[in-house]
Amino acid sequence: MIMLSNYDQQVRDFLAYLRVEAGLSPATLEAYRRDLEQLRDDLVSLGISCASEVTSSHLADHIRRLHRENKLQPSSVARHLSTIRMLFRYLHASHRIENDASRLLETPTRWKKLPDVLSPKKMERLINAATPDAGKLWLRDRALVELMYAGGMRASEVSGIKPDEVNVTLGVVLVTGKGNKQRLVPIGEPALKAVKQYVAELRPHLLRFNDGRDEGRLLLSHTGRPIERVATWQIIRKLAKRAGLENVHPHTLRHSFATHMLAGGADLRVVQELLGHSDIGTTQIYTHIDRSQLKAVVAKYHPRP
Repeated sequence: MIMLSNYDQQVRDFLAYLRVEAGLSPATLEAYRRDLEQLRDDLVSLGISCASEVTSSHLADHIRRLHRENKLQPSSVARHLSTIRMLFRYLHASHRIENDASRLLETPTRWKKLPDVLSPKKMERLINAATPDAGKLWLRDRALVELMYAGGMRASEVSGIKPDEVNVTLGVVLVTGKGNKQRLVPIGEPALKAVKQYVAELRPHLLRFNDGRDEGRLLLSHTGRPIERVATWQIIRKLAKRAGLENVHPHTLRHSFATHMLAGGADLRVVQELLGHSDIGTTQIYTHIDRSQLKAVVAKYHPRP
């Protein structure tokens, strides 16, 4: 087999850079390595001997082959594209190549519309909108929004939580997601405090009917019945209006959770697990992190910031 010794060394240097500078996990680095090996195999078949000879057309053909011949899902193709762009940006920035061949590659359609995300300050405003003057059910509403943001939960997931699925001692929640797949999600002290206050002060009043209408769920309506997805949407919209925020829906909290976790330096595969994504390509849509946030992460984790 023909080897691109120049390319292979550059890939090794690139992965070493990500390990040291970005603190990526071995699993993530291994995924990047596999993606770049597939690119190398395509380049070898074209008779290309080094990365400096690669053009945008070569990369575009490789991406098309992944989709048409290898039958990869769009999310997986998007992940490959992201890896390739990272490599060539690194090579260009480190003066290994004169031109960044990935610069003109077209972004897949599914990546063009980024999810709506609240800044941490706006997220605080949304949470703090659940106050006593917001209505008799404000404790429930605060527990709801705290849980959704603390664990990146879907509306259907948070509405399905049962009281015994919240372990206040360990600080985790057993979440049932799509396909009835369950996962343990850690939640922070603010969310735990909100849940404990709701359970102690309000939930007993919502259970006053004592006829099983609560179905063993944690979050209840004023009639004592479980809140469902539609009610969750209504609660979030009400709090957003009180906070002076527009275009906020339950999934905004999930998007914000994922984005803020990655901005803080969390490993992509950890966030994938927390969100319950089966495909890491779905999680990678949240890597649209502000450059200033990236610099802050490097400053925090690099031994010589």
